[in-house]
Amino acid sequence: MKRLALILGAMIYSSPASSAGVDSQTYSCAALHSLIAAKGFVFINNPTFGDFVVANASYCSGDGSAQLQLRSVPTTDNRECLVNYCTQNMSGGMSGGM
Repeated sequence: MKRLALILGAMIYSSPASSAGVDSQTYSCAALHSLIAAKGFVFINNPTFGDFVVANASYCSGDGSAQLQLRSVPTTDNRECLVNYCTQNMSGGMSGGM
């Protein structure tokens, strides 16, 4: 929960352009990965995906109920660029990811 509060707080105090998210289709896959790694988490907002992606599992829920799942988003050079996405894990624990 603390991580979620941190993410939401960061979004409130970020610039209006940043709070709207980034369109993954304006980045190459490598550039998108670099952006995510630099910021820790990024909100992707495009017609096929609209949610946060993260650099690693430490940006998921700290209570152990979340895990990383790979999701694909379109980029300029790759229609299925894989990114880390936090999902709820009913059995607890973390797994997967880049």
